[in-house]
Amino acid sequence: MGATTAERSELVGKLPAMRRIAVLSLHTSPLAQPGTGDGGGMNVYVRELSTALARAGVACDVYTRRDRVELPFTVFVEPGFAVHHINAGPASSVPKERLHEHVAEFTDGVIAHMTGSEERWHCPGAGSDGPVEPAASAVHANYWLSGLAGHAIKHRLDLPLISTFHTLDRVKATASVEEMEAAAGVRRAEAEATIIGCSDALLASCDVEAEQLVDLYGADRQRIEIVPLGVDHAFFSPGDRRMARRALGLDDASGPLLLFVGRIQPLKGADVAVRALAELRSGGVRDARLVIVGGPSGPHGDEEIEALHAMSSALGLSQSVVFKPPQPHELLSTYYRAADCCLVPSRSESFGLVALEAAACGTPVVAAAVGGLTTLVKDGRTGYLVESGDAEAFAKRVAQIVTHPERQAALGAGGALMAQEYTWSTAASRLRSLHGSLTSRELVEC
Repeated sequence: MGATTAERSELVGKLPAMRRIAVLSLHTSPLAQPGTGDGGGMNVYVRELSTALARAGVACDVYTRRDRVELPFTVFVEPGFAVHHINAGPASSVPKERLHEHVAEFTDGVIAHMTGSEERWHCPGAGSDGPVEPAASAVHANYWLSGLAGHAIKHRLDLPLISTFHTLDRVKATASVEEMEAAAGVRRAEAEATIIGCSDALLASCDVEAEQLVDLYGADRQRIEIVPLGVDHAFFSPGDRRMARRALGLDDASGPLLLFVGRIQPLKGADVAVRALAELRSGGVRDARLVIVGGPSGPHGDEEIEALHAMSSALGLSQSVVFKPPQPHELLSTYYRAADCCLVPSRSESFGLVALEAAACGTPVVAAAVGGLTTLVKDGRTGYLVESGDAEAFAKRVAQIVTHPERQAALGAGGALMAQEYTWSTAASRLRSLHGSLTSRELVEC
């Protein structure tokens, strides 16, 4: 038999403050392949930050929804970092706009695990009861769906709530990007406002996101902590461009190679990258190519891919636009090194991890001047910022890079130097400091 709730509480009391955190990632698992479905930068964020925290002595229990029957109840990623698959709704893919219907069940499952309720440990394929771990001393919710669960867990277990939103509904609205992610009377922006109002700490990746929380949601500035994302420099570092192209089978032509990495959905702006290539070639750089790495995401992902193929054909670019499926995260570094320029034409972006990873590999970035990209891309030093959606402006800046080798080298070197400031261990250190301070605060009341 496992420990009782009282025994588990006693164990927690004997642990140093904030040595175990419950990390909520309801709608996508940190073990999932980034670049397709709902997997993207948030997957990388949860996985890398949990890894860094675990290595710094802060254990992380990551909770995500079971979306396949065959998934084990728990996957031990490394000492101090485990991913738990919670039964909430069908053990299959569920459209993100319907996931709010299963938040309550997910919440109950997480609480049962955190408090040692034995009945919730009997999951398909789990076999006997798993080991009982001490309950966490804080909850870290990622994205608004997890925030709904985190808000309930905070009040039921009397724990501090830390929230990272990754994207915000009202920010997307200001960018004219609409996503129907909630139905049946649940309004995402209103839910975000409630979670923000009750969070004991709000993590923002940069000053721009912090201002959005304050201006659009009335967040208490004193509860906002700036914690930039990191990059694993063991994988993402400069390398030989020619060898990278050879490794990817992209050395069959010698012209400039442009790169787009991301989920294929309207928000990410892959269509802008295709139109920019057309503008670039018509402007004289006729041997330029574009590689698009990513898979369909969201309710219109498949339509978006079809539209990109149709656009490429209509613009006479069928042989110049190469579509690649999502890649294991660490292998993306080879694509970054192979490229002369990385395009990040997102219509909304809270941070812009792709831009950071490309810069770390010494590849200049041309990005839309939105969100966190405005602080991450140093205009004229690591790449260029242009107006969102302006394919002609993207092409103009790309031409200035690929037709001037010395400028390309200088921008690449500047990006690699800038990226050295961003590490996951630094992010984990900032979180550890925050966790320690939360133990001495009274919890925020709704």
